[in-house]
Amino acid sequence: MELGVDLVEIARIRALARRNPRFLKRVFSAAEIAYCKAKKNPWPHFAVRFAAKEAVYKTLGKADIPLTAISVSRAASGRPTVSISGKPDAKLKLSLSHGREHAIAVAVRLP
Repeated sequence: MELGVDLVEIARIRALARRNPRFLKRVFSAAEIAYCKAKKNPWPHFAVRFAAKEAVYKTLGKADIPLTAISVSRAASGRPTVSISGKPDAKLKLSLSHGREHAIAVAVRLP
């Protein structure tokens, strides 16, 4: 079993996106961008997805997987799910949470 964790400051993600408008498209899929922008305050949702991508990246231990290949979505049950290069990965489990200032994600890859 592999474990990855990441903590992100929400204000940092907001600042990056405002300074560089291409940041969102370089990091997130079109579906992730649409999901986050549909929220009243999209920044915690962007931040927690960024944290999830980093946690998954750490879990996989592969430097050759770009963040754009990792996509976070929600199952019908509401649980977060992850796809790598468009293929769902049932062995990867995510837990996501955010507050006012921080977002955190934990990724576990089951054997």
